[in-house]
Amino acid sequence: MIADFHARAIQSLPNATLVGFSNIRKEKAEVIAKKYGVKSWDTTSSMLQSDEIEIVMIATPSGAHIEPAIEAARYGKHVLCEKPLEIKLDRIDRMIEAHEKAGTYLGGIFNFRYNETTQIIKEAIDNERLGVITYAAVYVPWWRTDEYYKGWHGTWDLDGGGALMNQSIHMIDLLQYLMGPVDSLGALYSRQGHPQIETEDTAVSIVQFRNKALGVIYGTTASYPGQFRRLEITGTKGTIVLVENSLHVWQFTDMNEEDTKIIQKYGKIEGGGGVSDPAAISYTNHAKNIAAFITAIEKGIPFEIDGNEARKSVALILDIYQAANTRIIIDY
Repeated sequence: MIADFHARAIQSLPNATLVGFSNIRKEKAEVIAKKYGVKSWDTTSSMLQSDEIEIVMIATPSGAHIEPAIEAARYGKHVLCEKPLEIKLDRIDRMIEAHEKAGTYLGGIFNFRYNETTQIIKEAIDNERLGVITYAAVYVPWWRTDEYYKGWHGTWDLDGGGALMNQSIHMIDLLQYLMGPVDSLGALYSRQGHPQIETEDTAVSIVQFRNKALGVIYGTTASYPGQFRRLEITGTKGTIVLVENSLHVWQFTDMNEEDTKIIQKYGKIEGGGGVSDPAAISYTNHAKNIAAFITAIEKGIPFEIDGNEARKSVALILDIYQAANTRIIIDY
């Protein structure tokens, strides 16, 4: 499914060419390759031997990212990898090391960062329009059926977690991107909605950021029929509430003419992709993510979501799991 998003995103870019697909199940590679009129391979190594390929995009299950990522580095190929970069920090560190040694780029897919509203919010925070920020939270109240969990999803070995590591990681990345590092946290999780799975289907964490603001992280796949994802940031001079990609609340003590334009353009709530159907999202921001990666390579500049940056959300999620398992507050 996600490989298909990648393919459409690549084909929408003027300076990118889709070369082909690799899958250990040859028939799967052949089916999607035929759809796009490109090549197929049944091993990663056979694919990586192609001189046509400069960038490899990894869309395997989360716990199977490390092998193709490291092998690509050995062949001198850049890698742009789906979230999470991997499910364990030592694996991520090995991926980073391999690409640093090879002189190739390693990047992550966090397409929510490429929403126009994300950059508008970031600018407001950087310009201190919210005053002293006192609270920031993300909510991902989604729904997944039992059928969704009949494969590798919801397993520790391949999913690396549940509602946090798979579904909520995009919003957790966004929260850290906007608010900065977390200094302490506590957490609980459960799997009452999908008791047959290994991992959590619901999790809540309370956090304190390094800037002393408090916050909440809530993610679930057991909230029928699924609701819009939400980001809230509030302070002594303003409040921002993002619902999906729209600014539901945009209010400050010093409102100006530009704020009126922002509200008119971004105030209508649209979308809902992913709340109950993981296929119901647009590839537009994937295309922006890929385009930014290509630009970084072409210009020889750092990619904003490099291995170390993509590592941060995984580190935070793993600490949330540790806090939930030990029932203690973790101080960094």
